[in-house]
Amino acid sequence: MKKLYSLSLALVIMLTCILSGCGQNKEIEADTTESVSSISLLNIKSEVASQLEALAQQYEKDTGVKVNIMTVQSGVDAQATLKGYYLSDQMPDIIACESSGFGNWEGLLVDMSDQAWASRTDAAYKDSTYGTLGFPYTTEAIGLAYNKDILTKAGVDPASITGPDAMKKAFETIDAKKEQLGLKAVIGYSAEPENLGWSAGNHLTGAYIDSGLSRSDTTYIDLMSNGGGVDENRLTHYAEMIGLFNEYSDPDLLVSGTYDDQVAGFAAGKYAFVTQGSWIGATLSGSDDYAKAGSFEVGMAPYAFEDGMDTILTSAPNWWAVPKEGNVDAALAFLQWCSEDSAQQILVEQAGFVSPFVDCKYVASDPFAPVISSYISSGKTSSWHWMEMTEGLGQKGLSFVYQKFAKGELDVSGFVKEFKKVATEWYSKL
Repeated sequence: MKKLYSLSLALVIMLTCILSGCGQNKEIEADTTESVSSISLLNIKSEVASQLEALAQQYEKDTGVKVNIMTVQSGVDAQATLKGYYLSDQMPDIIACESSGFGNWEGLLVDMSDQAWASRTDAAYKDSTYGTLGFPYTTEAIGLAYNKDILTKAGVDPASITGPDAMKKAFETIDAKKEQLGLKAVIGYSAEPENLGWSAGNHLTGAYIDSGLSRSDTTYIDLMSNGGGVDENRLTHYAEMIGLFNEYSDPDLLVSGTYDDQVAGFAAGKYAFVTQGSWIGATLSGSDDYAKAGSFEVGMAPYAFEDGMDTILTSAPNWWAVPKEGNVDAALAFLQWCSEDSAQQILVEQAGFVSPFVDCKYVASDPFAPVISSYISSGKTSSWHWMEMTEGLGQKGLSFVYQKFAKGELDVSGFVKEFKKVATEWYSKL
C-alpha cells in the first residue's frame, strides 16, 4: 500500500515539475523541510520513557523542533505495533529495530553512512546491501546479575562462578543462609511467557547461542538458522542451568510473575541473583526499595553452564532508524544532535546508558555501568546473535518451552527435545 502511495506521489510531483518548473518545486520542498515543527520517535524501552521525554524537551529548547516520544510498553510486540503504524500510514519519523527487525523494512530505510556520527562509533547497525541503517544509543549487557552485598555476607566469591558446579555450589550456599540473609529466594527468574516471553525466550536463549564465544563466532546461530538446528550437548548443559533456576527461583514469580515483580524483588534485596540485564539499572537507581536496601553494589557473572565460560553478552539492544517516507532531514538532524554533548549527557547521566560513542566524556551513575566497562576493557564479552533468530521465535515460541520446564511438565531431556521441535517448526514456516 505504501509503495503504491509512493508511486502515486512521485507521479504527482513529476506532473507538478512539468507544469510549474522543477526549480520552483525544489524551493517549495526546501521550505517544507525547513518548516518541520515536530517529529516522532518510537521508543521500545519503556523503562527510560521519562528520560527520553527529557531528551525531547532539551532538543525542543535547543532547536524549536518538538519530538513526540511514542513509547511501547514492556511485553508488547514492538514490531507488530510498528507494522500497524505502517499499514495505517502513521509511521513514526524515527523507528526502533532489533537486528532481526530490519528485514521487515528492506529498502525503506535511509542509509546514514554519510552522517557525521557514523565515524564516531563501531556500534551502528550495518547492512551489506543497504548501508548504515541503525543509530546506536546505548550498549547493554546480559549476564547473571547479582547483589554483591548478599554474596559477600554468604561467603560466595562471584569470581568463583566459572562453571556449572561452581554455580550450583553458590546457589546451595546462599539457599542454606536464606533466612538470615533476608531472602525470599536465591534467584528472581520468571518463565511467564505472555508478558515476559522476551526475557527467557530471547535473552536467556542468547546465553545458549553465545556464552563463552568470541564476538565473531556465529556457530550456534548459524546452526539454528539452518532449519532450527541445535547442538544437543551444549543445549543439555544449558538446560541443566535453567533447571537450577527453576529449583531456586521465587515460586510466586516463576510461572506467573511480572517484570515489575522481578525487578522490584531484586531491588529490595529479596533475591541474590536476577535474570535481567543491565537495563534494570535505571529502575534500581530510581527505586525507593533499592535505596532502603542500601543501594547495594551489583555485578554480573557469566551464564557459565559449561566450564571456562567467562564472558557476558554485550551489544546495542536495538537501534533508531529513519524511514525514507518520513521527515527525513529533521529526523537525521535529531540523531546527529543525539550523538553530541548535551544529548549524550542526558542519555548517559539520566537514562543510565553506556555510550557507544568513542568521544563521549560522560560516565553513567547506573550501577551496571562499571560492570559493563570492566568486561569490555578486559575483552570478556560475547555478542548478541539471538537477535538474528527468525522473528517471534524466542518471544512467541521458545518462551512456552521454558514455561513447561518451569511447571515441571518437562525434564532436562524433554526441554532439549521440545526446544529443538519448536525451533524446527518455526523455521519450516519460512
